[in-house]
Amino acid sequence: MRAPHTAHPFPAFPVYSCAFLADDQFVAGGGGGASRTGIKNKLRLFRVSDDRQLTILSELELENGEDAPMSMAAHIESRTLVCGINSSAAKLEKGENENCRKFAVSGDEHKMTQLVTRGTLSSGNAEDYQRVTVLSPDGRSLVVAGEHDFSLLAYESLSPISLPVHVTNGEIYDATLSSSHVILTTSSSLLVYSLPTLSAVDSEKSPKPKKKGKQKSGIKSSGSGSSLRELKLVKTIGLPSIPGVPSGSSVTFRVARLHPLKHNTLYTVVNVTLPRAPKAKAAKKQAYVLRWEITSSLEDDSFNARVETIRKTRDGNLTCFDVSRDGKFLAFGASDYSLGVLDSTTLAPLLSILKAHEFPVTTVRFNPTSNLLVSGGVDSSLRVVSISEKLGGQSWSLIIVFIVLAILVVIIGIMMRK
Repeated sequence: MRAPHTAHPFPAFPVYSCAFLADDQFVAGGGGGASRTGIKNKLRLFRVSDDRQLTILSELELENGEDAPMSMAAHIESRTLVCGINSSAAKLEKGENENCRKFAVSGDEHKMTQLVTRGTLSSGNAEDYQRVTVLSPDGRSLVVAGEHDFSLLAYESLSPISLPVHVTNGEIYDATLSSSHVILTTSSSLLVYSLPTLSAVDSEKSPKPKKKGKQKSGIKSSGSGSSLRELKLVKTIGLPSIPGVPSGSSVTFRVARLHPLKHNTLYTVVNVTLPRAPKAKAAKKQAYVLRWEITSSLEDDSFNARVETIRKTRDGNLTCFDVSRDGKFLAFGASDYSLGVLDSTTLAPLLSILKAHEFPVTTVRFNPTSNLLVSGGVDSSLRVVSISEKLGGQSWSLIIVFIVLAILVVIIGIMMRK
C-alpha cells in the first residue's frame, strides 16, 4: 500500500536518534560527532503539521568536543528525555564521561535544559558510547548500555537501581523491559534478567541534584560498602534456527522488543550474512523479523520463549526498529536505505519505501497515537510518513480474500463432480 510521506533535508545535521514528546512534537539528535568536522552536535525539537511539514521549535547546541546524541528515550507526561551523549575527549581521558543525560523541555519557547547526568560506561574504552536508551513501560526505570556494559537506573534521578552488568559474550544492541524482566539483546543471545521490586526503584530516588546536576561518573564495582544488588540472570536464549539459511552463515540478533499491550509477545530482528559465493564481490545479506510467544513466572523466576512466526523482510540487514504504541505496526529501517512497516500479528508487509534515505537508516519512531512514523539518517534528512488506520487491516483483507477464493474453488470442484 502507498502511504503519503515527505522527506525533509536539514543540511549539516546527520541524524542518529529521535523520540516523540507529543503526537505532533519530536526531538532529533544529530551532528558531526566527536570528530572535528565543524558540524555542531545538537538536539532539535520539531513540530509536525497535519500535512507532514516540519518546523523547528527550539534547539540545544552541545559543548565543543562532545559527541552527538546517539540514542534517546522520552517520558511524554513530564516532557523530559534521556540521551546518550559522550563527554569531550579531555574529560574522557580523566575518566569523567557524563554519557547519560536527562533534559527537560519547558515554556512557550520550548527551551531544552539539562537536568542531571550520570556516567555509566567503562572509562577504559574511549570509543564506547551509549547505544541503548530504553524506558520501562511505567516510566520509572531506564536501561542504558554501551558495547559491553549496561545499567538499570531510576528515571527520575538517574540513580542506579542495581549493580551494572558487564557482558563478555557478544556486543549489546538493544533492550526491552516488562514489569518483571529486562531482555538484553546481544549479537549472540538474548539475556533475560529479573527486575528488582518496585520498592527498590523507589528507594533509589535521590534528592534534587545540585546546580550542575552531575552525578559521579564511572561503573561501580561490587564491594562490601555497596547496597546495590546484582541483577539475576534467569534465561539465556540462543539464536534460533531459520529455515533456508545455509550453514556457515553469520547470524546475529539486532533487536528485541516486547509488544506494548500483549506482554506474552516478543519481536526480534535477526540479521544474516550468507557465505560469500565464488567470484562474488561481497557476501549477500538478509534480515528476518521473528515473533515469539513468551511465558514467565515471578514465583520461580522462570522464563520461556518459543518462535511462532518468521518473516524475511529484506535482502540486506536491518539497522533500527520500533513497535507502535497501539501494538498494530512494526517499523524498520535497513542498510539498503529502505523503510518498511509490517503487520504486528502476521508480520505481513504493509508499507515499503525503497529509498527513504541516501544512507542506511539510523532511527525510526512512531508517534504516541501511531498515525505518524519518523525516520532519520546520516544523510542529514528526516522523513515523515502518515500511517492510515486502514493500513493494519490490509493484510487481513488479503487473507480473507484468499480464504474466500479457496472455498469457492472447493465448492466449484464439488459441484463439477456431481
